Amino acid sequence: MRVHTSLGQYAGGLLALALASTSLYSYNWLQFNGSAQHSGANHQERLITTANVAGLRRLFQVTLPSIADGAPAVLAGVSTSSGTRDLVFLTTKDGHILALDAHTGATVWSNQVGPGACHINNGSTVCYTTSSPAVDPTLLYVYSYGLDGYVHRYAVGSGAEVTGGGWPELTTSKAFDEKGSSALTIATTISGVSYLYVANGGYPGDNGDYQGHVTAINLADGSQHVFNTLCSDQTVHFVETPGAPDCAQRQSAVWARSGVVFDAETGKIYLATGNGDYAPTQHDWGDTVLALNPDGTGVNGNPLDAYTPTNYQHLQDADLDLGSTTPAILPTPANCNVRHLGVQGGKDSVLRLLNLDNLSGQGGPGHIGGEVSTLNVPQGGEVLTAPAVWVRARIGQTLVATNPTTWVFVTTDLGISGLKLVCGTNGTPMLQSVWKSSTWGTSPVVINDILFYATPTALRALNPTTGATLWKDSGGIGGIHWESPVIANGIVYITDESSHLTAYSL
Repeated sequence: MRVHTSLGQYAGGLLALALASTSLYSYNWLQFNGSAQHSGANHQERLITTANVAGLRRLFQVTLPSIADGAPAVLAGVSTSSGTRDLVFLTTKDGHILALDAHTGATVWSNQVGPGACHINNGSTVCYTTSSPAVDPTLLYVYSYGLDGYVHRYAVGSGAEVTGGGWPELTTSKAFDEKGSSALTIATTISGVSYLYVANGGYPGDNGDYQGHVTAINLADGSQHVFNTLCSDQTVHFVETPGAPDCAQRQSAVWARSGVVFDAETGKIYLATGNGDYAPTQHDWGDTVLALNPDGTGVNGNPLDAYTPTNYQHLQDADLDLGSTTPAILPTPANCNVRHLGVQGGKDSVLRLLNLDNLSGQGGPGHIGGEVSTLNVPQGGEVLTAPAVWVRARIGQTLVATNPTTWVFVTTDLGISGLKLVCGTNGTPMLQSVWKSSTWGTSPVVINDILFYATPTALRALNPTTGATLWKDSGGIGGIHWESPVIANGIVYITDESSHLTAYSL
């Protein structure tokens, strides 16, 4: 018997198969670059592969109330008033938190904590944020930075703000001088305690009375701890001079895309500062990488550990912020003589490998120098992005079980490069440049041997080991600032400077 199938029936069958496959492999992307390490490596994706990535096409493009200058979070299977839906969460520059349908872009709910009377440095420009949201480990709440200086908690399915027990949580007492630049981070310790980290720095132009700091919020009880990068012996939210409490020093910032990273193996969080005085005896930590306990505390008014380049004064004088990016944690090969490594970039175009167990190599904070090794950024340019870290465990279909390779991908205002972590005969870790391109872009992510990143007006997919182009959509998106792509459940999401959210699928 011959069976005739119409084109419509065939297409419908493919759609049903695709939706079934998506449901079968459904997973969540709960915060910037996927986890508290912010590696940008997605090991859960099954639908988009090197074999079919060239088939990506636009699924939808929607206009947002304002630019979302960050990255989305994705949560599957959320119960809403209109049924169970997969949701994309976005924080916009004007203080909106949006929940959109992950397959159509339709708005499911929205809230806004706008600037109100907040103007940058009490001038004429309205306050804004470039933060990204994060979803609670219980999957019940989504957190978003508000332009009132608080971080707010919302029910994922309805958008209702959940208050009480400390919420909303104060993160700055002077939102007009201190900007919420970085993505929100959530980390869960080995003991099961979860913390939300909110970083604050200054607005562009380096004006006003700001002291970069991180607020660590215990999600179980709403208690918080503040670590100030200037006057770190004062664990409070400073008010504007001449009020109290106050710090005589000013204009050190925590503003990198990742904000804070957590290394479960060392049990510490890491962050980096840009600008500000470096005076350890005065508890001032400008242009320094800092290690803290997961609850945001240090010891004796100082961080647990610190790394400061020997040329810190030049970095300060030339506005070459070390903290234009956050340390990226690198899985380390067995033949290396350092077990826990991080790579720190900066506006001075230098990549520094650091020993996360002993940042200066001299035991504790207050020392300068001590990096394991350094390398100039191959393509040059300021590192204003979050590097992606990928462990290549396969060559073709062959599993590399004994010695997988750690790769780092760095984008700057002058291009992108792929680097391998290698260890010499003496075991000293080094970064080795493998390829580079002059096509600049934003923070990259890696899935299934595919490197995605956004450039102005184009989303690109590259071979991570060669830099060769696998796919691109030129003209499909608007300009790019700090927006970066997210891949979840067979869909690629990217926001742009034209206030769009654009999605691509097979």
